[in-house]
Amino acid sequence: MQVLLNEGMTPEDHLLDIGCGALRLGHKAVPFLKPGHYWGTDASLALMRHGRTTELPDPEALPLDHLIEDADFVYPGVPDGITLAIAFGVFTHLPAPALTTALRNLRRFGRLKAFLFTVFIAPDGAGPFRQADGVVTHSDRPPYHITAAAAEAMIGSAGFTPARRPALLPRGQVLWAAIPPCTP
Repeated sequence: MQVLLNEGMTPEDHLLDIGCGALRLGHKAVPFLKPGHYWGTDASLALMRHGRTTELPDPEALPLDHLIEDADFVYPGVPDGITLAIAFGVFTHLPAPALTTALRNLRRFGRLKAFLFTVFIAPDGAGPFRQADGVVTHSDRPPYHITAAAAEAMIGSAGFTPARRPALLPRGQVLWAAIPPCTP
């Protein structure tokens, strides 16, 4: 929640929580946002539904149709009014092309102010790389890492401006913001 609040999230924003799982963010965001302003996607609809019933103080505050099974980052059924999107700890488990797809498909949200996501960063040419907290990341298998230059290139090629955020995140993940060229 804090990284979203640092980006200026208010209860009026419409949040897309990509890879929301069992609502580890959703259980805080749903009560904060105005009703109907939270949308979650994940590869597992069952996991999201479980989170809805076990993590939310009031499961009825999150309509079931706001939880969308989506392993391909195409955001089916998500309304165009999304203003913020976040994918926390998602792209550390997926090869780099998944991030490229997610970024390109977010372009359809014309009111989007920022897309926040985390990745592991490693030097160019690094094979297995030990992050500051000791986790070993890889370029070819989970947990994945990419270079800072690759992150910037992917964000830029999707039509966004890259902005690395200074937040300290679990296990050494780096927080990035992809900012649309013209924010509302």
